[in-house]
Amino acid sequence: MILGGTSEARALAQRVAIDGVNALYSYAGRTKSPISLPIPTRIGGFGGADGLATYLQETGITHVIDATHPYAETISRNAIAAAKATGVPLLALTRPAWTPVEGDEWINAPDMDSAVAALAIEPQRVFLAIGRQEVARFSVHPQHFYLLRVVDEPKTAPPLPDHAIVVARGPFDEATDRALLEEHRISLVVTKNAGGTGARAKIDAARALGLPVLVIDRPRLPGRDEVTSVDQVMDWVAHT
Repeated sequence: MILGGTSEARALAQRVAIDGVNALYSYAGRTKSPISLPIPTRIGGFGGADGLATYLQETGITHVIDATHPYAETISRNAIAAAKATGVPLLALTRPAWTPVEGDEWINAPDMDSAVAALAIEPQRVFLAIGRQEVARFSVHPQHFYLLRVVDEPKTAPPLPDHAIVVARGPFDEATDRALLEEHRISLVVTKNAGGTGARAKIDAARALGLPVLVIDRPRLPGRDEVTSVDQVMDWVAHT
């Protein structure tokens, strides 16, 4: 079973379909128009770690690959606990985290609470590139203009008095993101350290424009086996 919702998970789904591996793709279903996949899919949660453990036992799943977003902490913790409880092998397909290079002006925040607290400053024009789930937490700082980029048009407006919304699906490139930052006169970028290449463009664009980036660290998870490529996953499946 592939716990998905990322470009890496979709690439893995394509690969197992080509190789003829009996696989199931599971994702939360928060996106209105998900990309179609060549293997069976399920949508929704499992009911916590215990529910996931029960699902693994009832369906006879023999391998679990956690290819969720690096900040999908709840499902990753549940997968670790369920795998331990059932003895089903678990592997994480992860993106290498971004690291600053020459010219970057990074401000590190250990978690989302710290990121929110860091915006208790004079009014700025903020590109809030953190996904839509936690946007409301920044309403405690209404002095800022917030630029939001989302995959789906939100049903209700975010509780931010001064904001703009761009609906777009990545991957993005540096030139496009640089133009976006310039168009909205952004002075600060706030982002999770998602890693990979599909969302890095805003980091590169900020560097090109000399803008600071507030980078939220990844959550710390219990120990688990991790790889960074589809080939490594397939090798693990073949030998586990």
